[in-house]
Amino acid sequence: MPLKKLSLRGKAEVDEFINQLNHPYKEEILLLRSIIINANSNIAERVKWNAPSFYSKKDMAAFNLRAKGYVQIIFIFHDGKMIEDPSFLQGSWKDRREARFYGVEDIKMKRSALEQFVNDWLSL
Repeated sequence: MPLKKLSLRGKAEVDEFINQLNHPYKEEILLLRSIIINANSNIAERVKWNAPSFYSKKDMAAFNLRAKGYVQIIFIFHDGKMIEDPSFLQGSWKDRREARFYGVEDIKMKRSALEQFVNDWLSL
């Protein structure tokens, strides 16, 4: 199935998931979702791992909705390719990094770096 059809189905699935979501950082999740999806038209979304997640040809990232005190997104790296530059990435796992966002103002400060990161990820 073409990515465009998958992304439309995925958007509806994520919309429904978020509509039912009771989370203290729901506003931040919605803002981050919008930033990631709008950073590049090749990004699609779906519910995977019981959370909104993003992908293009491969899985890219997913929210970890169990994190406490912040919104956590886990970014996945394939084939040993890694982007180390963004200051908002944490961790030293072989195939993933995490990003933590502590509120709307924190997201706004990291927005341009996140948008650039999404596009850099797609170029891997």
